[in-house]
Amino acid sequence: MDNTMIKVGLIGFGRMGRFYLHEFQRNKNWQVTYICDPFDKAQEMARDYCPTAKVTGNEDDVFNDPDVDVVALCALADSRKSQILKALAHGKHIISEKPIAMLPEDEWELVKAVGESDRLATVNLYLRSSWYHHQLKQFIDEGELGELAIIRICHMTPGLAPGEGHEAEGPSFHDCGMHYCDITRWYAQSEYKTMHSQAIRMWNYKDPWWLQAHGTFDNGIVYDITQGFVYGQMSKDQTHNSYIDLIGTHGIARMTHDFKTATVELRGITKTVTINKPYGGKNIDVMIEKFAQSIRNGKLDMTLPSLRDSAIASQFAWDCLADARTHDLPAIGDLETLEQIRYRRAHMTNGYGLLHQTVSK
Repeated sequence: MDNTMIKVGLIGFGRMGRFYLHEFQRNKNWQVTYICDPFDKAQEMARDYCPTAKVTGNEDDVFNDPDVDVVALCALADSRKSQILKALAHGKHIISEKPIAMLPEDEWELVKAVGESDRLATVNLYLRSSWYHHQLKQFIDEGELGELAIIRICHMTPGLAPGEGHEAEGPSFHDCGMHYCDITRWYAQSEYKTMHSQAIRMWNYKDPWWLQAHGTFDNGIVYDITQGFVYGQMSKDQTHNSYIDLIGTHGIARMTHDFKTATVELRGITKTVTINKPYGGKNIDVMIEKFAQSIRNGKLDMTLPSLRDSAIASQFAWDCLADARTHDLPAIGDLETLEQIRYRRAHMTNGYGLLHQTVSK
């Protein structure tokens, strides 16, 4: 493809769809030609945010238009399998939110279908595009840690409460946790070998909303992953706990953030460095820039996650949840407290993962 603008159709105009539009509009490579959403309110918002795009409630309008080069799939997971197959049938490149389907067997079917096509596809596993993980990985590659031995990663926020609309993407450890399953494997540069999971059913909800998994990779690296949206939902002043801690035979590297600034601390064999930079959010800007260059080069940028990467992370997250159910799975709290949490979150204007959050034009 030459340097003409790449025409993209955006399918799903909820919170993530609006994030995508904002970044597409800022990038000189892209032209948003369609925005598709079945809901009248979303269509009205789409016309307001992007007057030059065709707004429709029928996704086939996007797939059937030969001028659309790429589809960005931002609706919920229960729609993605059919949309990815339609995209391939109509010769579209694909940017997908995760997971790429509701069931692991469907995800692997899609991995095979994309692999047999000549279309490029990537998934928004946004940690892969974050500056801080690349900074940490560079430090490892420079040999400053010696041999990487232990990966510890934690992400706990008040976040998404049970029953707030993401059931198609699974419980917390799948919906959000698969990001951390993916980035842990990315650091290890190996495949998961062993795993043991412990979870808890907070507020007596049917599914676990906090889970910790630990085990080993094929290359001997040890990991522990902790994820849960259970971190002080009813506290007067909310906070969170998010970090990665990389421990080698000689040195360490770690990161923490407050969703505004990320702090990277590097303590290696020859140098000690502290870096503070803006956190970067969902990093959609980085992903779509790399995907635009991938289309122009005819090959997926090696730093972008593939559908196979997404399927592996999704499968592992589901396996962790299944393993946790085979152990003691306590339930602490009650559904009345959960209702109080939902009510509070519905009326908050500043909080973690609020579903009504909008993106400025």
